[in-house]
Amino acid sequence: MVDTQTSAGPSDGLQPECAPARIGVVTVSDRASAGVYADRGGPAIVDFLTRVLTSPHVLVSKLIPDEQPVVEATLRELADELGCCLVVTTGGTGPARRDITPEATLAVCEREMPGFGEQMRAASLKSVPTAILSRQVAGTRGGCLIINLPGKPAAIEECLLAIFAAVPYCIDLMGGPKLETDAALVKAFRPGK
Repeated sequence: MVDTQTSAGPSDGLQPECAPARIGVVTVSDRASAGVYADRGGPAIVDFLTRVLTSPHVLVSKLIPDEQPVVEATLRELADELGCCLVVTTGGTGPARRDITPEATLAVCEREMPGFGEQMRAASLKSVPTAILSRQVAGTRGGCLIINLPGKPAAIEECLLAIFAAVPYCIDLMGGPKLETDAALVKAFRPGK
């Protein structure tokens, strides 16, 4: 398992109550975690979040194999121990036997949020007919929203653009930190605003 942490967003004059949001980025891949090839999915998520989020945040990245107990433990660690308000995974969402990310995610979530997966598949179907093979899910664990994404960088960008406008408000409703976005890239939707 490989762990990294990066900070992004403005930090001048932060008050203690405005501590940076913690966001987990998890790549689930046997081959990337074994060093067979470079992880491209995790960096694609980090790039997207760094471009889109304008509020202070800390990204905690992990690269792990397709092992359900390892994925479950990683999601629990990020949500429960590290206090992430958002965890975004990449990889392991297809129909192959080793693709277990949705099962691991649902095993640790208290509530499923089916609209995220539905919207991502609908957006991806406009590009490729094989989007119906993707099984990404989303759900909540305590005050953390966990979202599965496909493994290809282009699909990651496409899916995040399709759903991210709803993410900040979802985190608001769970009592999490206020995530702000660059409206020129993704305008966060909050009712009444």
